[in-house]
Amino acid sequence: MQRVAKLANRIFGTWIHDVGPASLRADAFAGLLGALLVLPQGVAFATLAGLPPEYGLYSAIVPCVVAALFGSSRHVMSGPTNANSLALYAVLAPLAMAGSHDYIQMALAVTILVGILQLLVGVLRLGALANFISPSALFGFTSGAALLIAVHALKDALGLDGIHAHGAGAVLLGVARGLGELHWGALLVALVTIGVSLLARRWDRRKPHMLIGLVAGTAVAAALNAWAFSEPGSGIRVLGKLSQPVPPFHVPEVPWSSLPDLLGLAFALSIVALAQSISIAKVVASRSGQTIDANREFMGQGLSNIVGGFFSSYLSCGSLNRSIPNFESGARTPMAAVFAAVLLMLLVTVSSPLLAQIPYAAIAGLLLLVAWNLLELPHWRRIAGVQRNEFLIALATLVATVTIRMEIAILLGTLLSLMTYLHRTSHPAMRTMGFRASDPDRHFAVLEGNSDELPECPQLKLLRMEGSVYFGAVAHVADRLQALRSQANAPRHLLVMTKSMNFIDHAGALVWEYELRKRREMGGDLYFHRPRPEVMQMWHRMGFVDYLGEDHIFPDKATAIAQIFQRLDPDICAGCTARIFRECNQRPFRPTGDAGGNDA
Repeated sequence: MQRVAKLANRIFGTWIHDVGPASLRADAFAGLLGALLVLPQGVAFATLAGLPPEYGLYSAIVPCVVAALFGSSRHVMSGPTNANSLALYAVLAPLAMAGSHDYIQMALAVTILVGILQLLVGVLRLGALANFISPSALFGFTSGAALLIAVHALKDALGLDGIHAHGAGAVLLGVARGLGELHWGALLVALVTIGVSLLARRWDRRKPHMLIGLVAGTAVAAALNAWAFSEPGSGIRVLGKLSQPVPPFHVPEVPWSSLPDLLGLAFALSIVALAQSISIAKVVASRSGQTIDANREFMGQGLSNIVGGFFSSYLSCGSLNRSIPNFESGARTPMAAVFAAVLLMLLVTVSSPLLAQIPYAAIAGLLLLVAWNLLELPHWRRIAGVQRNEFLIALATLVATVTIRMEIAILLGTLLSLMTYLHRTSHPAMRTMGFRASDPDRHFAVLEGNSDELPECPQLKLLRMEGSVYFGAVAHVADRLQALRSQANAPRHLLVMTKSMNFIDHAGALVWEYELRKRREMGGDLYFHRPRPEVMQMWHRMGFVDYLGEDHIFPDKATAIAQIFQRLDPDICAGCTARIFRECNQRPFRPTGDAGGNDA
């Protein structure tokens, strides 16, 4: 029995043990909502991809189940998405006529190749690459996606027909031009759906408030179509009867000679799908508190596309505007995705009159509600007030998500985050240390900003290094060290406190070698306090420790000061009034008119 449990954990994950009557009821409600949400979306996204409508429904069944069962997230719903559909159309349209037999076969073959690449990323444990998607870029992407969801839902909420543009700007322009022709009935249905959903959530968050809102919107639309819009063509647009969604098994028919070209296309599409999938999984996880295993998530997405490609499904990945409603409607395990797929087949197979009467305006109302929840305006105000750089990264990612392709927006936000990180790490802090007059125990303290600081020793400079000295930081560190040496009456000896110097590379080691040579040319020397083991290993490999001398590296500050003090010029010490070290009292004070340094 234990072997079976371990095998189940390895294949499906620990969620399998949480399945019970209560979770199944919650997942069934969430799955029903997921099935109803994907009905219009599947048809619309397949059209965007240049495929017949039923392929959008196929892609919401098989990949949805496989990705949920074998992935990492408990709440992500996979299937066709806006971005994937547009990307697939963009790469295949130059090769074949959209909707043709050859086009469909290439779409299915590319889907399988994308799945293989995704599976390899997970198997080779390359999921750590997802860690480079910064929280700020992810937040900007989420908000941008929310705006895209709202923009594309707006035309259905207003009942506007004839807007077939894909870009957010073009859709908004079409909506603005058609405001004079908006359908007041559709707008009323959208508002009722939103209002009832909000009231239901306020009344009891455990109830499937979105499903309740959808039922209310459908009822209002049916009443209006029966009494207020009885003339043909004037009613509120509804889904109507859909094709039977029974995904047939099919091996794509493509010539072997075309596989190299399709593999190149699959590589580009893999970036699109992976970036979306892990970003969406992280967005949902940030709300649910679940920990995401990126490698497992990639393997689940890869398997879903491989299996889906053989069952007439085109490129799929995690869907934000289905995953968030899935979580908010109370889903507890991936069984919600299984219910969604099964219920989708049952609903469309039965094709009941009630199902056919679901209005697009009600679906749009739910999507507008999801978009508003995703925007998180309080978080925007908080991040703007706390960290300006992170706010700008999030804002740039948001703008890029709305104006250009989604995967490029994620990459842009990640690149900006890395550039900000590199700029910050390339300027490690180098703080002058000393003592405070108010501290009788003479603990070391940062001098900058302290009004009661004691004067510095005219012969020994105390410097704390905070940060790594790598090739990107070499210029900053070298310039700071040179500036310290160039000051009038600069101390010839330098003690560097390196406990916080986490890492050095070859270029960083050369900086200290150069500094040692310059200090000795001045008649002084260079010393280090508590360098980290990684730093010592690099210095030993380069022979720097032999050049420096083991006696120039100290385990604690008291030992460092005591031993370095013996190497200071006694004549300068005799005329110095600073006397900040305890060892200074060992030498008598003889005023000479030239104190040899700072006067206290």
